Amino acid sequence: MGAEPKREQVGAAIRAFRAKDAAALTSILRDAPEAANWTQASYREWMNSPGAVAFVIETDGRVTGFIIARQVVDEAEVLNLAVASLVRRKGQAGALLKAALEEFRTRGARRVYLEVRESNVAARAFYSKHSFSQTGKRLNYYRKPEEAAIVMEMKLAG
Repeated sequence: MGAEPKREQVGAAIRAFRAKDAAALTSILRDAPEAANWTQASYREWMNSPGAVAFVIETDGRVTGFIIARQVVDEAEVLNLAVASLVRRKGQAGALLKAALEEFRTRGARRVYLEVRESNVAARAFYSKHSFSQTGKRLNYYRKPEEAAIVMEMKLAG
């Protein structure tokens, strides 16, 4: 992921994901059942994937949120975004999303996609607030419980 920018946002610092962060990410997910649940090994492997974009946000030296995404040519996809329950609604998710979108723009992405559980009204509102719009629906996309995914897209300015 090149240089490791340290972005100061909402009283916290955003930095590139490191393999040692995997345990913190799975801990955050235990309290976020609506987010995609990956194993620690999956996160460690992810950082070496082509096109990977992965940031964490730290509060007082502790990882309190993360975003995992990828880019292929000029299209990008947000795969997972979660923050610890103690810091929700404090701007950290928005700061992480903004950091990923900046990275995508730098890399020449023109569109960003994501899927969100149909029942996750809060996440859908969050993404709408950040200029994503609904473009489709994938039936039976999620498991445990089985549920449709709403596909959302944002077009990035040239």
